[in-house]
Amino acid sequence: MISEYLKQHTAAYHDAAEKLFNSKKIFDRTFTLEDYKKIIGTNYLMLLHSEDRIFSSLSGDLAERLQLEDRKKLPLIEKDLASLSLKNRTADHELEFTSENEALGALYVIEGSTLGGNVIAKQLSKTEGFEGVTFNFFGCYRENTGPMWKNFKEVLDTKVDEQNYDEVLSGAKKLYTFLLNVN
Repeated sequence: MISEYLKQHTAAYHDAAEKLFNSKKIFDRTFTLEDYKKIIGTNYLMLLHSEDRIFSSLSGDLAERLQLEDRKKLPLIEKDLASLSLKNRTADHELEFTSENEALGALYVIEGSTLGGNVIAKQLSKTEGFEGVTFNFFGCYRENTGPMWKNFKEVLDTKVDEQNYDEVLSGAKKLYTFLLNVN
């Protein structure tokens, strides 16, 4: 299944992102508001430069099956930027997806971050210094996080044939690389 293939083949990227964002500090409650601002600012740039490109690369049938309208996160992270008094910025390099399969790979990264983001939001809401934080982006699906992830994986696993795995992986790697290198 492509979801397992992606998990295995992007593990090093995932680990690098966790290191970049000091994720370990989230669970030992030493994560600061400045650490959080870094995560939000970087994820904002990722979404700004990828969300519309990904969504417009997906067919109407696929968009419907994935419930894309419910997966839009850019407006949510813009609320987080405003609440944290962060300025909207643009990245110094562009991001392109050459096919629907690459777009699906990139969406895998975003949906995976949403899954992890739910855990982050729960943990940080119990951390001193985060009392007034709203977690619009990380808490976007709330109690529907599990079902939204399950739906995404089901569609991905039934839509992508094995001969296209590397193309989907290419899209995931492109987005991870962008995320890890954006300033």
